[in-house]
Amino acid sequence: MHMADALISPAVGGTFWAFTGGLIVYCARKLKQTLRDNLVPMMGVLGAFIFAAQMLNFSIPGTGSSGHLGGGLILTILLGPHAAFIVMASVLTVQAFFFADGGLLALGCNIFNLGFFPAFVAYPLLYRPFAKGEFATARAAAAAIVAAAVSLELGAFFVVLQTKLSGISELPFGSFMLLMLPIHLAIGVVEGLATAAVVSFVVRARPEALPAACESARTPKNLRPLWVGFLLAAAILGGVASWFASSHPDGLEWSMFKVSGKEELETPTGGIHETLAGVQKKTAILPDYGFRTNEGDAHNEEGAEPMAEPWPAVSAGTSVSGIVGGLITLALAGVTGLALKARPPRSDGSNR
Repeated sequence: MHMADALISPAVGGTFWAFTGGLIVYCARKLKQTLRDNLVPMMGVLGAFIFAAQMLNFSIPGTGSSGHLGGGLILTILLGPHAAFIVMASVLTVQAFFFADGGLLALGCNIFNLGFFPAFVAYPLLYRPFAKGEFATARAAAAAIVAAAVSLELGAFFVVLQTKLSGISELPFGSFMLLMLPIHLAIGVVEGLATAAVVSFVVRARPEALPAACESARTPKNLRPLWVGFLLAAAILGGVASWFASSHPDGLEWSMFKVSGKEELETPTGGIHETLAGVQKKTAILPDYGFRTNEGDAHNEEGAEPMAEPWPAVSAGTSVSGIVGGLITLALAGVTGLALKARPPRSDGSNR
């Protein structure tokens, strides 16, 4: 659901940039009040892990489409809503600026769609009430599936809504929505299963890593093995497993193709669209998760079925992108956490 700038008008893009920026400031302020020592490294390693996990598209049987994990619910359960939103913003910012995955004008929309709904809607209203404090049980798994599916559905609906409000593309609201919602429901079920598996692993390995541990008298243990495990998983996912990602278009591209006959729409020329496209061209060191080439990207003819790429797509550029992207995300999320941790003490002398 990484929207391109071709779908978004300056008014809609600017509005969601402002709203998302306000949410980031709000989350930062809340974190300053509750930041615990083990949260900063967890923000970094989970950011790297989610970046790598999003590179691994999986096929949706019988559709010719694919999906990838959003990771918002995983982050929220393991970090809490405020840290999760900041980490998701870090992941999507790295993807947009360094890999040209999602537009810069649409970045505020993408952060909102993939970060707000799992952190501030699905988690408090669905996951926590249904799971009832359990993490590694069938109840918790069912709660994760429901919460992930609802958050993906809401995010997909807002992609359609933001496109409609922008009014710069020919995508019809009704048809676009009727394709986006079912395909992302399927993706949401897979996301829920993956969320349940990751959270169950963490709970069995190091329950002290969960935010709930701060509310108990449990003595924190050394979480370094858990951090190393997530970093190794990120390296494997981004460096090797990404070769085996599905070559089918993702849910958004598939829906666009079914409606318009094109997986990508032309970005408007001139104005802020052209300016931001120029900025992204300069900052994207590994565009489309590969090395720069002198040739333009190949596009299908209008109305033609999307061409399947060779599989597995063994590529040094993909591996380098997975490793470099994970490291940049690790640094950005970690530095953000450290900046929040290094707050001045209160006037009463406490630093709580």
